[in-house]
Amino acid sequence: MYHEHLLELGQQLRVDAVRAADSAGSGHPTSSMSAADLMAVLLVGHLRYDFDEPSRPGNDHLVFSKGHASPLLYALYKAGGAITDDELLTFRKQGSRLEGHPTPQLPWVDVATGSLGQGLPIGVGLALAGKHLDRLPYRTWVLCGDSELAEGSVWEAFEHAGYEQLDNLTAVIDVNRLGQRGPTRHEWDLDAYARRIRSFGWHTVEVDGHDIAAIDEAYAEARATALRPTAVIARTMKGRGVTAVEDREGAHGKPLPDAAEAIAELGGYRDLQIEVQPPPDVQTPDRPLRDLELPRYEVGDSVATRDAYGAALTALGTARGDVVALDGEVSDSTRSGIFAKEHPDRFFECYIAEQQLVATAVGMQARGWVPFVSTFAAFLTRAHDFVRMASVSRASLKIAGSHAGVAIGQDGPSQMGLEDLAMFRAVHDSTVLYPCDANQTARLMSAMTDRPGISYLRTTRGAGPVIYEPHERFAIGGSRVLRSSDEDRVTLIAAGVTVQEALAAADRLAEEDIAARVIDLYSLKPVDTETLHAAAEDTGRLVTVEDHRPEGGLGDAVLEAFCDGRPVPHIVRLAVRNLPDSASPEEQLSTAGIDADAITAAARRLTASAG
Repeated sequence: MYHEHLLELGQQLRVDAVRAADSAGSGHPTSSMSAADLMAVLLVGHLRYDFDEPSRPGNDHLVFSKGHASPLLYALYKAGGAITDDELLTFRKQGSRLEGHPTPQLPWVDVATGSLGQGLPIGVGLALAGKHLDRLPYRTWVLCGDSELAEGSVWEAFEHAGYEQLDNLTAVIDVNRLGQRGPTRHEWDLDAYARRIRSFGWHTVEVDGHDIAAIDEAYAEARATALRPTAVIARTMKGRGVTAVEDREGAHGKPLPDAAEAIAELGGYRDLQIEVQPPPDVQTPDRPLRDLELPRYEVGDSVATRDAYGAALTALGTARGDVVALDGEVSDSTRSGIFAKEHPDRFFECYIAEQQLVATAVGMQARGWVPFVSTFAAFLTRAHDFVRMASVSRASLKIAGSHAGVAIGQDGPSQMGLEDLAMFRAVHDSTVLYPCDANQTARLMSAMTDRPGISYLRTTRGAGPVIYEPHERFAIGGSRVLRSSDEDRVTLIAAGVTVQEALAAADRLAEEDIAARVIDLYSLKPVDTETLHAAAEDTGRLVTVEDHRPEGGLGDAVLEAFCDGRPVPHIVRLAVRNLPDSASPEEQLSTAGIDADAITAAARRLTASAG
């Protein structure tokens, strides 16, 4: 009777997926139908969850990595009593919580999915949090599609989970043979998947994904397996139960041609309500708070902002028990290694796997932790889609990119982050900061700790002079005017390493009786429009200078401040337009045309041409 009940629930989930997609006129019902039995068994027999209290610490976590199967997820929520049938039929309609792919607009969804290959890496982050931070007995279940196993990020996740022995993680792989345009790489060769996954230290179970008893046993085996994550590899049929679409190409991403006929073939409408097993009654461990004592540097000292990042991160970890640090095997360079020595229980080495690095942080922040992620700015480009989707997830991440720009010197262009500011400025509701000295770095890190959304801090490899006192404050969205007078004829706008170049240029211009205002535009998003507008009114001429490509960086941030219809001042933009090679930092700045000489020449020409 138990198995018959689960079969009926599986059919209900299929029917509701068909109905939801039919109501919307779009969606992925056939991808939902293949995994319906897998999810029916999970919901009734193995998931521990309180839908009335989704924030309960002991709740399991269910991630639909194949996010296009959202009709199945929403049908699951209906069966569990979380949503009504009326809401189910609002699927994909404007104003509905039931979006085409799941997002945390729903309180039972931890993270947004839909960009394939991300759910399992994020699930690794959730499982790591459960095992090493929360130390709670919840499990993480991830439903994967076979198509997404072509993504490299999935194999980063398999490697990391196996290495970390995450026995609280189960991947349920829906091998339905068909992708969007035809067969998948391995079709129904379950052993091809199992061999590869086992090689990463996983336990695997191969099952018929429509055999209720076999699925039930596989989940029980996963829960009983110690020191290894488990992959349940299930052979299923896309469009299962409806002759018109079952295992047929060309049906992906479309409502069924005749929903009424399909529902009849599936046995008609059902309204089973499931009492999901509650989680254990446990409490999240304390995350103590203490007074924050940021590092202090004396004006005139020479300190790299990456050094200040490591010291400030460690201070934040001492003051706050919820701060964690993650790095991509460059912690000696990013200086997060200082945190690792002081707080080893909250430091996570993700190795050279930047997608998994960011995904781990996304999973951890879903559990209420405050993750700081660090690697070279150039390498974050590999993880950009994970950052983009983290924004869709309403995730709060603190990301630091070190070794940015041509100023890194002899390592050459492969190591130079020259696109990072543009990349992070383009992310929805992001914060982008580029400090020029050590005290400013520490203060901005403190300010970004509780800031929602994606925050990016760019740090510098080489040492630079400390120009700000330790007690000075720096607001996100602000700037600092370093030189100013009533006689200013031009404004030099810089950030990070180019601030010193701008100050040197201002000194040279002063010798030529050209008064120059200097603005340290440390906050590139949000940008200090008020200060920029005042500079434009007072001087009428702006020179922007940045150790970054001209597209999307500081210069564009300044220009956007004048997109409200007001007159646009005369602007010269200095940026890295060449392809660098190996040279000293000073030679790199000169060759790129962003050093004091270039700024002086640009300001001289601008003031001369404008009279």
